[in-house]
Amino acid sequence: MNSHERIDYLTRDGVMKLLSDQEASSVSSAESADKLDEGDEYLDLEHLDEGVRKADGLIVIMGRVLPRKAVHETTWSKILAVVGKGAQGGAFAR
Repeated sequence: MNSHERIDYLTRDGVMKLLSDQEASSVSSAESADKLDEGDEYLDLEHLDEGVRKADGLIVIMGRVLPRKAVHETTWSKILAVVGKGAQGGAFAR
């Protein structure tokens, strides 16, 4: 695993650890949904470096999506802080 892959993995892990049991359940339910509504904000857990995205009617792979509407606002803010640090390349580097 190279350094970039390691940072991505650790960032995803950090994001998932912020979720409460209820939020994790909500995210799991969202994964089985057909699609996001147009305009819904989400994070692609495979491409966290791209930041927050908005559904635009195109196909989104739901199994790797963290929809904003699946988590509380305070959790979303914490997630964005983790994602921002990960994108800078040093959030979880040891």
